[in-house]
Amino acid sequence: MISEGTIKKARHSSMLLSMATNEHKNAALKRIIESLEKNSTLIIDANKKDMEAADASQLAMALRKRLSFDEQKLSDVITGIRMLIQLDDPSGKILSATSLDTDLVLRKVSCPFGLIGVIFESRPDALVQIACLCLKSGNAVLLKGGSEAANTNRILKQCIESATASFAAGWIQLLESRDDVNEMLKMDKYIDLIIPRGSNEFVRYIMNNTSIPVLGHADGVCHVYIDAAADQAMALAISCDSKCQYVAVCNAAETILVHSAVAPVFLVALKAELDRLNVIIHGCKETCRILSVPFSSEPDWRTEYLDYKVSVKVVNSLNEAIEHINTYGSGHTDCIVTNDEQAAAQFMNHVDSANVFHNASTRFSDGYRYGLGAEVGISTNKVHARGPVGLEGLVTYKWKLTGNGNLVADYAQGKRTFKHKKIS
Repeated sequence: MISEGTIKKARHSSMLLSMATNEHKNAALKRIIESLEKNSTLIIDANKKDMEAADASQLAMALRKRLSFDEQKLSDVITGIRMLIQLDDPSGKILSATSLDTDLVLRKVSCPFGLIGVIFESRPDALVQIACLCLKSGNAVLLKGGSEAANTNRILKQCIESATASFAAGWIQLLESRDDVNEMLKMDKYIDLIIPRGSNEFVRYIMNNTSIPVLGHADGVCHVYIDAAADQAMALAISCDSKCQYVAVCNAAETILVHSAVAPVFLVALKAELDRLNVIIHGCKETCRILSVPFSSEPDWRTEYLDYKVSVKVVNSLNEAIEHINTYGSGHTDCIVTNDEQAAAQFMNHVDSANVFHNASTRFSDGYRYGLGAEVGISTNKVHARGPVGLEGLVTYKWKLTGNGNLVADYAQGKRTFKHKKIS
């Protein structure tokens, strides 16, 4: 079990990280790239062991896809780190400045949280992305990945740790058991933020069992709505990309809503294409009248399949589509396909999700694709950070006041007056 001493060490390292310059942090990120490249064979061999164990235990297909860490995924995470190096340091930025008086200036300045705990699924690439985002933003991190990826996570953590040992020893720690997680949840004296990635039930469990602030990354029940004014070819391409480009991720579409005006023609074309891609459709009553597919019961509308399955529902209006999404969606990512700009604006304004798209695949909902370098997760919260949580979501701020012997008594007695002039 992880000890309080280990967490205290990570907390101390967070203070060192908060003082590091952007140049020093970027140099550390470059050393991480070198370490990953140097140890690529060890990393991939460790992942093969995890994959063999997953096959032996008949791990679900969606989890096996996430678990895989091959040459391409290693290349992708290295590309992400290089992009991260090019980004500005999110810490130490002056967010606003106000001259309270001629010699009294108030500044709002970004700063790291300190020590962050992140619990994530069986995705070894997420470990590298999260660790590097935390380093760049000046935070120490406690990482708990899925047990299925234990061998891969250990070697990745060792690569990152060895590359940064002289920079801030102890800033990255790996938790490996549920007992470690339960212990972490008690450490509100040292840990500033918990980011759990998983189901809504799991996120709620974390929130209910800690006094540490929680930034939740929950289910991705994402929708594509095909409007009456949609370009049919575009709608078909976006539906298939949203569902099938990579099914085992939170930004893959799980429900396709189709306006009744285009349903008779569009659904036939959609089924033909999804049949080709081996996707099983679960349909509403009207969908089943048009197509020969299994009936979709109400629980299906809330289901994150992460598989080659999709729910399809025919709706009679844009408002019905919006109401369905706001009722059954998870607030993650939802898309409208239409050539009607007014309908698109109404959809994007009234769908209550972190990411709302017009004529673009839901798979664009990603920190790397947004130009954030990578992401710690996709937050469906409405406070602090929402959507892909990149560097800016890993800093908070403090108020810095610089004066010249200023006293409140002088203002209270009318000897001096506030100016409250914004400084550009």
